[in-house]
Amino acid sequence: MSTLNHATLGGGCFWCLEAVYEEVDGVTEIVSGYAGGHVQAPSYRQVCSGTTGHAEVVQLTYDPSVIAYRDLLEIFFTIHNPTTKDQEGADVGPQYRSIILHHDDEQREIAEGLIERLEANGVFGDPIVTEVEPLDTFYEAEDKHQDYYERNPAQPYCQSVISPKVAKLRKKHADKLQGQSPRPTS
Repeated sequence: MSTLNHATLGGGCFWCLEAVYEEVDGVTEIVSGYAGGHVQAPSYRQVCSGTTGHAEVVQLTYDPSVIAYRDLLEIFFTIHNPTTKDQEGADVGPQYRSIILHHDDEQREIAEGLIERLEANGVFGDPIVTEVEPLDTFYEAEDKHQDYYERNPAQPYCQSVISPKVAKLRKKHADKLQGQSPRPTS
């Protein structure tokens, strides 16, 4: 068995990212939480106030022999809008900002290189505002925020916001879904 790696990403509500990455082959664990702020062990209520500096993020544990970090980021850029500062759809505030919290220099280089390529190709039409920062501390969110979509699929937010993101993943990255992926070349 190969060594597992971690990726920490924020792109709007963590429930959305968690639901999407649940279907990705090679992702072995997903934990919703908070990172990028200045308050120790913040609560959901504190983070939602917009005053802690934290973003809602997911921390992925993944097998790089099954899925490459770059592929995880390509999915990330497919399922959220990285051109709106502190906003994803109707979710507004710094806790919903687009952010990649890298675990090492290699992840930073991959993230910055992918953003440069997307910008050069004009993929989004507007400038990408995704922050790329080193991960300092990750705080796990409260239990009620873990596996939210799986436990609440009929909830209106899940139906109107999360389900379309999952559908987009299935359409644009079908080759990366569980049981579908060829092994990464790099």
